Amino acid sequence: MRYLALLIAVMIVVPTFGQRKKKEDEGIAPAYVEGIVYALPRTGIKVHVEAIREKFEPGPYAAYAEQLLGIKDARSTASEKWSVSAVKIETFSELDPQQIYKAMGDIASTISLAPNGCLAGINATTTATVPLQVQSNKTFQRPDIDDGFSFDFFSDTPFVIPGDSTNNFRPTRVSIEQKAAEAAQRVLDCRMNQYDLAALRIDGEYPDGKAYEVSLEELKRTEQNYIKLFVGRTTYKTESYSFDYVPAANEKNAVIFRISDVNGIVPASDLSGKPVTAEFEQINGLLSKYQAEAVSENPDAGYDGVYYRMPGMANIKIIFELNSLASARATIAQFGTIAPVPEDLLGGDYSIEFHPETGAIKSVQLK
Repeated sequence: MRYLALLIAVMIVVPTFGQRKKKEDEGIAPAYVEGIVYALPRTGIKVHVEAIREKFEPGPYAAYAEQLLGIKDARSTASEKWSVSAVKIETFSELDPQQIYKAMGDIASTISLAPNGCLAGINATTTATVPLQVQSNKTFQRPDIDDGFSFDFFSDTPFVIPGDSTNNFRPTRVSIEQKAAEAAQRVLDCRMNQYDLAALRIDGEYPDGKAYEVSLEELKRTEQNYIKLFVGRTTYKTESYSFDYVPAANEKNAVIFRISDVNGIVPASDLSGKPVTAEFEQINGLLSKYQAEAVSENPDAGYDGVYYRMPGMANIKIIFELNSLASARATIAQFGTIAPVPEDLLGGDYSIEFHPETGAIKSVQLK
């Protein structure tokens, strides 16, 4: 009986102890290892473009230019042409969405970030930071300015003349042939007056120097205006544009914008224009050397989640119809490679600063 009572007591006590132990275990909060998320930068290019619009308006009397003034091959069709007059290449940095990391454990409390979220330093009392950048690809267009010139109203003789008894006094419209002949006569008159002025034959008087210059310039201006009625006129307008582009890690070329004779400078997506491309020529051997030296034999390399960039270099050319519009040599972060910061440098004995623009290590100092 004594053994039976002991066995019953053990069966009662053991489950009670197990339940109490389980409750105590449930009350212990699990330990989580958190970290700080950061990004490495990538490099983009900003292409500034200045373009000139050349607009030709044919003269209304182009068909009579050779007959009346001896001017051959006068153009009779309106046209518009755009050309690039200047190109400038700049670079900018931004977060690389393909290079997001998390610094883990105790090292997370020692890192410093730039305002844009890029890694700036570890255990660094002063870290290099870059201001937040605003990237813009706006087009700076100027409205057309009316200079007041119009072929429709450039005439000092009427387009309609009164009738006479031969047509019951009905007004008669002057034919274009007659208007062209009148315009040609004005050109010849201006030329003759210039000759007379130069030969001192106007009214038999010699005007003073200033009056002579003013009179001669006015005659030349009038002559040229009448000649425009035959040969047409060309006007020019300057526009400024800016385009942003971020090349991929292994990109060789890309369309940055296009040039359309009708619409001028248009985005790369507008197929109405001819493409203007950017060619990226990476420095030979640089990437392979980086990758070879970045290999670590430490099995714990990258354990703390801290990485840096060894940026690449490239020659950049802006090409239009096989012609180089601009060229530059620039550091392109994503043309390089990524490597973990050696774990031996993360123990707290070293201060490390990074270039937030490229992700490269700026300095390593023993504290």
